[in-house]
Amino acid sequence: MKRLMLALLSALLLASGDAGAAQKIKVVTTIPDLADMTRQIGGDLVEVSSLATGVEDIHAVPMKPSFATLLNQADLVMLIGLEAEHAFLPALLEAARNPKILRDGPGYIDTSVYVTPIEVPTRIDRALGDQHPMGNPHINLDPVLAKDMARAVADGLSRNYPEHEAVFKKNLDMFLAKLDAAIARWEKEAAPLHGTKFVSYHPDLVYFAERFGMEPFGTIEIRAGIDPTPRHIEELESRMRAEKVPIVIRELHYPVRLAETVAQATGAKVVDLPTMAGGMPETKDYISFIDYNLHTMLRAVQGG
Repeated sequence: MKRLMLALLSALLLASGDAGAAQKIKVVTTIPDLADMTRQIGGDLVEVSSLATGVEDIHAVPMKPSFATLLNQADLVMLIGLEAEHAFLPALLEAARNPKILRDGPGYIDTSVYVTPIEVPTRIDRALGDQHPMGNPHINLDPVLAKDMARAVADGLSRNYPEHEAVFKKNLDMFLAKLDAAIARWEKEAAPLHGTKFVSYHPDLVYFAERFGMEPFGTIEIRAGIDPTPRHIEELESRMRAEKVPIVIRELHYPVRLAETVAQATGAKVVDLPTMAGGMPETKDYISFIDYNLHTMLRAVQGG
């Protein structure tokens, strides 16, 4: 009898543990940067998955059937916003059949809400390329704007789970303190980058450049989303030689050959950079992601 009671007690404890795990807030984020922020702010209360792994183009994350299942079971979805995910997220949300996380639903958390974007177009014209009507969406490349994104994450969690608001606020404050300390260090370290001109494949480094004093000179794409022509490349190389542009940034999801061709023709150096956390083994969280990009740029400029 005693043995039976012990067995029943053990079963109840296991069931209680399983129930506790099941009660975690299930959050799906579009990028690993937001997954890291959500884990930092949500702590043990959240279970977080990211659709992107860090190596993809955020405008074209491949849609997998498993994503719809993941979103169907989610309590919240965290996205960059500014239409960064327009090519894949709306269709996934529709397929997921989860009213909580549809746009304007309580679980749909747009983390750009506190950000004032740059490059907001004055007119919308498909001939001008893959325009973003709300402005350049690559806000995760600026760690100061990442603070605003983190606040939006905390607000979204608190709106949906007000009983845990104190925990979310405490964890947010801790994360922002770590980020502030890193930003102070990065801004000092970035001094050698000030005034450095660069060409990138796509205009997704503009926030990073503005934060650390670099000057975007042009893109290998004719315009965002429009593939280069031989004439465009010739003109770009000519201007780069005239201005002695030293850096060509190749975002990891773009072809390496053309970036190397432009660099060889102009005497520039190719720098490979991820555009979100997780893109390299060294970039497992948000702070290490910005660390990696800044230090990689510094080595390239300083000849390291």
